[in-house]
Amino acid sequence: MNVVNIGRDEALGHLDSFAQTDRSLIVVGSMNADYTVTTERLPQPGETVNGGPLRVLPGGKSGNQAATAAKIGANVHMLGAVGDDDNGRFLLDRLAEAGVRTDDVKHVDGASGTTVITVDSHGENTIVYSPGSNGKVTVEYVRDHADLIADAAVLGLCLESPMPTVIESARIAHKAGVKVLVNDSPFIPELPRDLIDNADILLVNEHEMSQLLGIDEPGDGDWDAVDWDAIVAQMAGFGFDQAVVTLGGDGSVVIDSGRAHRIAPVKVDAVDTTGCGDSFMGTILAGLASGHDLVTSAQVASYVSAYAATGQGAQASYGTTRQVRELFS
Repeated sequence: MNVVNIGRDEALGHLDSFAQTDRSLIVVGSMNADYTVTTERLPQPGETVNGGPLRVLPGGKSGNQAATAAKIGANVHMLGAVGDDDNGRFLLDRLAEAGVRTDDVKHVDGASGTTVITVDSHGENTIVYSPGSNGKVTVEYVRDHADLIADAAVLGLCLESPMPTVIESARIAHKAGVKVLVNDSPFIPELPRDLIDNADILLVNEHEMSQLLGIDEPGDGDWDAVDWDAIVAQMAGFGFDQAVVTLGGDGSVVIDSGRAHRIAPVKVDAVDTTGCGDSFMGTILAGLASGHDLVTSAQVASYVSAYAATGQGAQASYGTTRQVRELFS
């Protein structure tokens, strides 16, 4: 396995260039109001534990990805739906503050998407998702915005929207030659063939990859000791020549050009890991839109997502290029 040795200064130098492009990136999907409470430890089934003050923060996997990309300078368009409630206005205001273009977001009757998040004293979390307006992002809606998608450099998708809508978004982009990055989250073990055929890059964590490919996880958790050449071949057989496998606090592995590339982790004292994976993906989207390759984009994403772990919430914890640079310099 190729070990990538991009140093801190080089990675942060690449981050500066993420804003130096006019090409846009499109994120189609979810926006949620995150109802978040912090506890000393996560409750066991049937157990009640005391928590701190309830906070309402902007979230949703797709909204998070759009926000982090915009905050580091990318030209980001958000496509999705919000409800006619206070949460809908709140979500759009926060995305606009991050620099995301929300002109084409759909307004629907009913509640916006929500999540209920519990965070423990070690930064680990549990999340319950209620789709709300995200379930009303239709195939017809994305077809109405086909020109916008086709004009982008890259499209980001997750699975918090109806699957037919996700597939149609990928199909429109693929036909136009737009690179498509799909995050299999919330995880489903069998991705539709139409989605695989119209996507270019898959992003999963190590547990999701194991289930998708039928791979036994190493008993000691040492993913560096597994046969990554075999995994590269299996991933290609599954339908992806390019993929990113995140390993939590151990960094990530990028599969590209028939090889596995090990991306070192960036260590921080984690406060809250909510939304860090979305920050990682949003940064990769920004890197790809600015013309960087997948390996470089993932290395830079390690720094941006590590910064996010030092703050509370998802979008509320994301940093600008200047803030990320200051923390690690």
